This record gives sequence, C-alpha cells and structure tokens, in this order.
Amino acid sequence: MDLFDRDDDAGRPPARSARGSGQVPLAERMRPRALDEIAGQDHLLGEGKVLRTAIDRGELHSMILWGPPGSGKTTLARLMAHVAGARFVAFSAVLSGVKEIREVIAQAQVEQDRHGRRTILFVDEIHRFNRAQQDAFLPHVERGTIVLVGATTENPSFEVNSALLSRCRVYVLHPLGEADLVTLLARALADAERGLGGRGVDVTDEALGLIARMANGDARTALNVLDVAATLAAREGGRARITETLVRDAAQKKTLLYDKAGEEHYNLISALHKSLRDSDPDAALYWLARMLEAGEEPLYIARRLVRFASEDVGNADPRALQLTLAAKDAYDFLGSPEGELALAQATVYLAMAPKSNAVYVAFDEARDDVRERPAEPVPLHIRNAPTKLMKDVGYGSGYQYAHDAPDARVDQEHLPEALRGREYYRPANRGLEAEIGRRLAEWRRWRAERRRTREG
Repeated sequence: MDLFDRDDDAGRPPARSARGSGQVPLAERMRPRALDEIAGQDHLLGEGKVLRTAIDRGELHSMILWGPPGSGKTTLARLMAHVAGARFVAFSAVLSGVKEIREVIAQAQVEQDRHGRRTILFVDEIHRFNRAQQDAFLPHVERGTIVLVGATTENPSFEVNSALLSRCRVYVLHPLGEADLVTLLARALADAERGLGGRGVDVTDEALGLIARMANGDARTALNVLDVAATLAAREGGRARITETLVRDAAQKKTLLYDKAGEEHYNLISALHKSLRDSDPDAALYWLARMLEAGEEPLYIARRLVRFASEDVGNADPRALQLTLAAKDAYDFLGSPEGELALAQATVYLAMAPKSNAVYVAFDEARDDVRERPAEPVPLHIRNAPTKLMKDVGYGSGYQYAHDAPDARVDQEHLPEALRGREYYRPANRGLEAEIGRRLAEWRRWRAERRRTREG
C-alpha cells in the first residue's frame, strides 16, 4: 500500500467503488465538496473570518489544525488545496518516517519548478512524529517548498516542537454540536447520489437526536452509526425505519474522547479534583464516571482520591484518608465493575467532607525553609544521647520529659535558633480541625505566657 494519498483535485467527490457506492462508507461518500458544506466551524470558515479569507484568496500558509476526531480536519485540508488550485499530498505520521518526508519534498520541489504549483502536505496525526521527524519539515516550510498542514487531536503546545509551531498558525476546530450533526444526518438521508436518499429510509426525530448525542461531536461516527442502522433496519412496506432501539444496537457504546497520556486526561482529572474541592458531589460523580467509561485506570483515580484526602480535606476530617485507602483496597480486591462503587462512595464522601489545606500549606512552608535556609543544627537539649561522650558534650542536657509535667506540657524550644517563632500550621475553622485549632491556640497561649513570666 502506498504511504501517500496523492490527489490533485482535493475537492472532487469521493470515487465510487466498482462494486457500487454502498461499498464506500457513508461518512466518506458524504465528505463535504465545498467549504460552505463544512459544519460547526463558522469561527474559522464564516464569511470574513481569517482562514476563510486566506483560502478564498489563495494565500496559503502552514498551519496546525487542532480538533477532536470527526471535526473536519482532513476535509478542510483537501478543500483548501482544491480552492487554491494546489497539489494535495496526504502523509501518514503513523506509517512514514524521514525517508518518506524527503521523497515528498523532492516531488514538491519538482512540481514547483516545472509547473509553478504549490504543494499542500497534509500530515495526519502529526503529534505522532518524534522531534527529529518534525524538524525535517523546518527548512522546507521556511523556503515555501511545501505548505504544511498538520492535523492533531492533541494539544500542539505539548506535542509539536516549538520551532515548527512558531512557523505555523494554529487553528482550533470545535466538536460538532447536536444541531450540526442532525443537519449532516438529514443531508445524508436526502442525498440520493451519495447518501441514503435512494434507499427509502425513514428515521424518527428522536432517533436522529440520539445518534447526534451518542456521536459526541464526531461527524464520522454519526454517519457511520446511521449507515449501520440503515443496514440493520427491518423493512416495513418497502421502506426501512430507524428507531431509537435500532440506533442503540448500531452504536453499541458511546465513544468518549480520551487520551490517558494527553491533555484530555489532565482536563478530566482536574475537573474531578475541582468538583471535589468545591463540594459538588453530582459533578464529581459525573467526572468519575466519564473517566472510568473512557478507560482510565481505576487505581490511578484511587491514588488521586487518596491525595485529595490529605491535600484538600486534611485534618478537617481525618477519616477521609482512611476511607479513600479502604476504597483503593476494595477496588484492588473486587476489580471492575464492582470495585468502582467503592471509588464512587469515596468520591461522594470527599465532596461532602469539610475542607482544609492547612497541613498542605504548612508542609510547603516548612519545606521551603529547609530548601532556602542554611541547615541549622538540632538544639542540644533535644538531641539523642546514647553514649557517655555525647552526654558529656551536652547532648540531651536540659531536656524536659513531657509525661513528667502537669498536663504533659513543657515549655522548651524545638526549632533551630534561626527559626524560633515560626508558625507553619494554621488550622482551618472547619470540621475536626476546628477543635485541633482550638487546642493549638490554647497551647500557644500557654507557652507565650510561660515565656513572658520567665523573661519578666
């Protein structure tokens, strides 16, 4: 199989199979033939918008198209070449390397020298190229030998080299809304040449809406589900009728955009964490379910819940740490799906627990002092003195054993000289930590009074 899909007329209708158009997927047959047929990207392709104006004027420039699956990245690149009269070469980042890049560049140079025709090099999944492969494009983009159009579902800030990114404009494509998807589905149902218009297919409005919702913003998925549903539909009076039940059979399971190593992973765990912090159990359960349904490793979520219990609940409710550790053990014991309920239980508990980050803040401040200040010696009176020599030089001298004192309280310094008086821990006035704060405040007052008396 050729690594490159060369197409000198990017806007032409998809070729029909020799065995009939039914052999070509509906999503491919219905690929837009004009810019105005692209749905959901008016912020880029509406009249007067910067990308639409550049395309209409033939002012081609290298770019990165960043958007979810099925948002129209490949179609836009093809139509861009067609409108501008440029040669279109589709290049697979999955199947190709630097050797193939050089071959394409050489062909583009010949095309430019002999015919004065520019080449749009469309690189699908450009984020899969490593640094060396991406760097191979740089001189050719700068010289204008090629117009690079990279497509990615990943945040280009993370996945595309800064040198290459600086030479390209980044355009963000949005997932299609339900109304856009319904419009595309209706267009496919009515189109007798490329779509299902000649097959006598009836679809209820509810079924169309369900397809749009289950497609999750992906036009390709929506059209594929419609295609399968039309094939499965039972004939009634010579016409196929697609219902919600049939749509569910055709779709099987909603596809969720997720990359366990990419931006969406961090977006979702951030949404879960912030929902817990803001004490919203409903939102927290939703994001938990989103991550689990998308295939996230449940034990990763369990670790994040344990972290949250210390970082954001802390001593306001120490039981939160116990419960999250128990939930982790329960999932480890039960596995999916039964163990996921323990994660849900812990999630709701954390959302409703009183919140305090006082320990988190205190530990950060103490660690900053350790890192930024000299390593002060441990005060002699609280040093361990296991040998006679150590006792003779003052180790442990003057140490007061708290259990021998009234109320088990003693007034002695524990911090190094340079840090005396530092107060890292400031308890929140919530949950159990409010009682901890009361006891700490009373102890600090007692110590201050003892020192004033001693010094006075």
